[in-house]
Amino acid sequence: MDIDKLTYGPVPSRRLGRSLGINNIPAKVCSYACIYCQLGNTLKMSIERKSFYNPEDIYLSAKKRISSLKEKNEKIDYVAFVPDGESTLDINLAKEANLLKEFNIKLAIITNGSLMYREDVQNDLMQFEWISLKVDSAVKSVWKKIDRPHGKLNFEDIKKGYIDFSKKYKGLLNTETMLVKNINDDEESLKKTAEFIKTLNPNKAYISIPIRPPAENNIQIPDDEDINRAYLIFNSYGLNTELLVQYEGNNFTYTNDFEKDLLAITSVHPIREDALEKFLQKSNASWKDVENLIKKQLIKKTFYNKHYYFSRILKKSNS
Repeated sequence: MDIDKLTYGPVPSRRLGRSLGINNIPAKVCSYACIYCQLGNTLKMSIERKSFYNPEDIYLSAKKRISSLKEKNEKIDYVAFVPDGESTLDINLAKEANLLKEFNIKLAIITNGSLMYREDVQNDLMQFEWISLKVDSAVKSVWKKIDRPHGKLNFEDIKKGYIDFSKKYKGLLNTETMLVKNINDDEESLKKTAEFIKTLNPNKAYISIPIRPPAENNIQIPDDEDINRAYLIFNSYGLNTELLVQYEGNNFTYTNDFEKDLLAITSVHPIREDALEKFLQKSNASWKDVENLIKKQLIKKTFYNKHYYFSRILKKSNS
């Protein structure tokens, strides 16, 4: 297989600085079908942990990319598992993390937390120095509406798993709450969510908004007043709250193959038009190359929130 697709970046991250991504899950295999997902609709709903890729291939892909980046004196702050689907569905997660520790770069993972009721998932996550857990709402009806979970998931079991894990995890545990207008941005819902997050004693409680094109067309960014209210509510519960409402910047890294690099990035991170312009300059490519990828139906162009974005057209795999 083409191991290059198993890593991407580094990409600019509002939480992690310069993040080299690990794509350990095939296209949109997920336990949720979040209405705001920047990767589009879930192609395969699953809560079954399984092997998707050979851990050695992930290691070799990272080694190759890191070597190339070192030659260019490119900075890497974290190696982060931020894949095409839910990261903890990978049963080889701990094995991969242990292999990647060879590079002496801090390990991070972003997870929707849906499998946190499982002890093996909790144990695997102990390998990471930085973790982000999704907490879009602590209200079951809102959770179902915004995250659209797999039918066999139990909300109370997941919340208990969060609490149990938070008591034993020694790294930087963070939460992220994506605010969607008229879904989870009302005062009552926010207070219950903040109250639950408080029990986890997180390093930071991030509040984000859908700044890139979402899975569903009717998704809207909350008004500034509602975003500020959410921030004040979280703060009132003693949470170290940070708003992720600004664009993260255009500093995407080019290695040595424009098409492979762009497809790897856009499969997990839709890229804004101005960022793509800079990326084209770095890679000595042109808009004609982008147009060819659109014609091949490998990427698509979408207008959202006053900007054009380019994202990978994900297709269901056999995994």
